[in-house]
Amino acid sequence: MPQSFIIAGREFRSRLIVGTGKYRSFQEMQRCHEATGADMVTVAVRRVNLTDKSKESLLDFIDRTKIFILPNTAACYTADDAIRTAMLAREVGLSHWIKLEVIGDEKTLFPDNAGLLEATRTLVKEGFVVLPYTNDDVVNARRLIDAGAAAVMPLAAPIGSGLGVQNATNLRILREMITEVPLIVDAGVGTASDAAIAMELGADGVLMNTAIALADDAEKMARAMKLGVEAGRLAFEAGRMPKKLYATASSPLAGVIGS
Repeated sequence: MPQSFIIAGREFRSRLIVGTGKYRSFQEMQRCHEATGADMVTVAVRRVNLTDKSKESLLDFIDRTKIFILPNTAACYTADDAIRTAMLAREVGLSHWIKLEVIGDEKTLFPDNAGLLEATRTLVKEGFVVLPYTNDDVVNARRLIDAGAAAVMPLAAPIGSGLGVQNATNLRILREMITEVPLIVDAGVGTASDAAIAMELGADGVLMNTAIALADDAEKMARAMKLGVEAGRLAFEAGRMPKKLYATASSPLAGVIGS
């Protein structure tokens, strides 16, 4: 079993982080969370019932004795909006951790790098553990770390696209140059092989939502993602064989007795 990993001094058993949106029911979401083995799930602050206790809430279907809730600032388009949303999450008792999203474009949902950096600086000063969703740019990632980010979360592809890793080179560069905080691939995973590839490239973890929630059989996909993340991490730790242009015999004669 791949070893656990640590973010901001907190240990997590699973390297798979999952979301809470788009499921057909809260019951299905709960079953999928169990199938993934994840011990951290992300919750969109703006899309959850935080005040009316008489109404059903997705929070009722998350066992907080086993699963750590990571609020996120989904649907925030300015730094100020994201900061206010993070403050709200803390005030209502969700967490002082925040998956920080500052969206710069409504169609692509790509991050606003300037706004993201501004919000990271402010929230770190306010005592938050900040995990920013960013693009796969090592320069911007470095700036976020310098601002106090506890991890960096580069996209593999646009949010909800299911396209898988689109720029393996950038993720490899990020892995080589970012060593002081965890690197968590966030957005774009579509199936288990995508998760495995991200982990084989050296990611410390993978965050996903749509790929599980919109699968024909969400529970089976949840299980597949768990295995994909584990297999990818094991392969990374094992170290793959070198790639060669030409064939090499799998049963060479060299070294055989009598040859």
